[in-house]
Amino acid sequence: MLSNTVYNIAFINCDNDILHQFTTLFGEQLEKHSFKNGLELFKHWQSKKTNFDCIISQDDVLSVNGTSLLKTLEKKKFPNIPFCLLLTTNNLSDNNRAIALDAGVAEIFLLPLNLQSVSVRLPFLINNWSKFSENKKIQTFSEYKTPLPKRLFDIFFAGLALLLLSPFFLIIYILVVLESGRPAFYYSLRVGTGYRIFKFFKFRSMYKDADKRLKDLQHLNQYNTDAAKTSEPVLTEQGIILCDECRQAGTSCKFPFYADHFKWCEKEYFHTRKNSSGSAFFKLKDDPRITKIGKFIRNTSIDELPQLWNVLIGDMSIVGNRPLPLYEAEKLTTDKYALRFLAPAGITGLWQVMKRGKGKMSEEERLMLDNVYAKKNSFWFDIKLIFLTIPALFQKENV
Repeated sequence: MLSNTVYNIAFINCDNDILHQFTTLFGEQLEKHSFKNGLELFKHWQSKKTNFDCIISQDDVLSVNGTSLLKTLEKKKFPNIPFCLLLTTNNLSDNNRAIALDAGVAEIFLLPLNLQSVSVRLPFLINNWSKFSENKKIQTFSEYKTPLPKRLFDIFFAGLALLLLSPFFLIIYILVVLESGRPAFYYSLRVGTGYRIFKFFKFRSMYKDADKRLKDLQHLNQYNTDAAKTSEPVLTEQGIILCDECRQAGTSCKFPFYADHFKWCEKEYFHTRKNSSGSAFFKLKDDPRITKIGKFIRNTSIDELPQLWNVLIGDMSIVGNRPLPLYEAEKLTTDKYALRFLAPAGITGLWQVMKRGKGKMSEEERLMLDNVYAKKNSFWFDIKLIFLTIPALFQKENV
């Protein structure tokens, strides 16, 4: 039970039954303030400067009164107090738990409320929050800068390779144009070192209308499970993948992810991840969008050769972590994953050498290998990976 101390708690979006349970549990030791949303709370604090001891918000982790509200309050310099979530559902996925933890949520209470747990956990958090904040370890990283030997090697290697391979480039260029027309080159926006966005060049391996054809090929996605097939993502003519809620409301998405040529509703993204065992990627077996020459240059990694130009102009290095599409990179911002962006972006890297031709690789495996490279990368380690890349090029791409 609580001591004789009176605790001043802000309740956001909490229904009357929840408020009644807290009042019954703590009695006169609870001074409660109820707000419909975070905006009401912030305006009240601005005008009256009430010293709240804790915030309890009744909403889901990814909803407007969940982690989004916590981040907004932090940006507005709201006092550092425990922020607790009272979930509207009685279950919590591992993914949402990790998101809540990374965002700084102090505690999550599930319905129906375990009153004994609440009576112990809530006062403990309030009384000890200052200690938690003081002892919280903040890991800082310095910005990655390409060492001079690595940069000189990149320029020499990329320049020499472009010069020697120019006749071969011309042959591939002609083959691509003869099969599927111009342009023979393709670029997409990728995120590299330090989350910097740049144009990522490749030989085009798909038909020119590949992004439009994606809408008609959703049922072939090999990441689809039976659950996912019951509610497949829908790509609109405007190039937006909307969730059911957005489509029914007839509105555009307020929180889109950006891919190369389409936007993806955040809610639909997480729904797809949940129904595809944690993966939100779209992958087709024997993808009909790929041209015949495209299949060959993909399996042999020839389509990657134009990235030598990215290396020459400094966007990438020969060895590093693969730059990611925007919609993948924008969700890898926690310390666990952000480490990979503190290493150079590269054409080849650790996971390509270790896993190529050896079967499927999970997203987690790729990210952990990227982190390993970020910690171990050095000029001589890069040379070793280059020599290991040569035999890997002759293995079929399965990852």
